[in-house]
Amino acid sequence: MFDDLDIFAAVVEHSSLNRASRQLNLSQPALSRKISKLEERLGVALFNRFGKRLELTEVGRLTYTYALEQRQQRSKFLEALSKFKEGEPQLVTLGASLTTLQTTLPPLVNAYMEKYPATELKLITGKTHEIVSSVSEGKADLGIIASATQEPGLRCIPLFEDQLRLVVSEHHPLTLSAKLTMSDLSRLPMILFSKGTWYRRMTDELFQRSGVDPDVRMEIDSFEAIVRLLPTIKAAALLPKSYLRPELLNGGGLVSLHIKELEQTQRTTCLIHPSSGGLSTAARCLVQVTEDVFLPGRE
Repeated sequence: MFDDLDIFAAVVEHSSLNRASRQLNLSQPALSRKISKLEERLGVALFNRFGKRLELTEVGRLTYTYALEQRQQRSKFLEALSKFKEGEPQLVTLGASLTTLQTTLPPLVNAYMEKYPATELKLITGKTHEIVSSVSEGKADLGIIASATQEPGLRCIPLFEDQLRLVVSEHHPLTLSAKLTMSDLSRLPMILFSKGTWYRRMTDELFQRSGVDPDVRMEIDSFEAIVRLLPTIKAAALLPKSYLRPELLNGGGLVSLHIKELEQTQRTTCLIHPSSGGLSTAARCLVQVTEDVFLPGRE
């Protein structure tokens, strides 16, 4: 039936049995018989016929949409099958720290799977030191971590710089302040990232250096949960700049506020992999895609 759907779609796109028959290299009677056979199998009329003029019925329009979807799916399948036969990467294991998972992985995974749809991408998560250990021990082919490392046997490729920003609801009183300092965070209701991550350690160190004692209302390990709760409980949060995409702020009614002292929180997100070589084809391809996504201008 799928071949008949292709023939049906060609008739629709050429708006003529005559033109479609030439394109398909079929005689017009043979083409008419195929369309009639398809209608018979489906039990519906796909066209209203006005002499030589054809007009899609309502179910004909539905069938044409389905035919296009089948054509696209078949094209993707054949492309993936071709790449699989050509020996393209088949499996790669990527480790990512929890915070990195939420800020970095979505665009990278989309780019990689679009280029290598036949690949199976396995993801493991953990704290930064756990991801470093996983790559060192061969449990993960590659890792993405929110800090640089000088671990022996690993190559560390800096991808981008990040820092914390103060985030509040657009109606929060702090949005009215012309200039903010860390002292404005004292006794301020806040949602903090869960303990044990480098983001939280960096936040706590920053509070200690600045003599700030915030009013911690919640501790959560999900950036998405934090931004959803900020307007509800009228709190503030310190979140990585890389996560604060314009559509996230605008869509959630949030504002990112600048505090000079937060520039001290700058950290480098890095890709790590064994420096001794021996990367699989899949891993090498993932390294290349990662560099294309985050270092597009690099030679």
